[in-house]
Amino acid sequence: QLHLVESGGGLAQPGGSLRLSCAASGSSMDYCAIAWFRQAPGKEREGVSCISRSGKTIKYVDSVKGRFTLSRDNAKNTVSLELRSVKPEDSAVYYCAAGWDLIPDFCTLSDRSGLYHDWGQGTQVTVSS
Repeated sequence: QLHLVESGGGLAQPGGSLRLSCAASGSSMDYCAIAWFRQAPGKEREGVSCISRSGKTIKYVDSVKGRFTLSRDNAKNTVSLELRSVKPEDSAVYYCAAGWDLIPDFCTLSDRSGLYHDWGQGTQVTVSS
């Protein structure tokens, strides 16, 4: 089993930055695709970014392209999401999720894909003046 814990959330001003971290234990992230999702009150969960287990495929939802950066550090068994130039609409609970697939270069931003089986508890991001 892979246990995931998110950290780094908090309050940021519009235009500011945050760095979210997803730490894994119980197993290695090396064998998993990793994705970040977010959910704001009253809204559906939205896929933000993902990286395939090979590291060769990285995807971002259009609304965060150029502002968010996903990276993984296999030595530390962590995945990070850097949020830059944040906007109030970025406010949400951010979750990381891990999934296993036979295709090493695959990841998806759809939470209906069935790929992601291990989820963290989430970390709150609030963007406000």
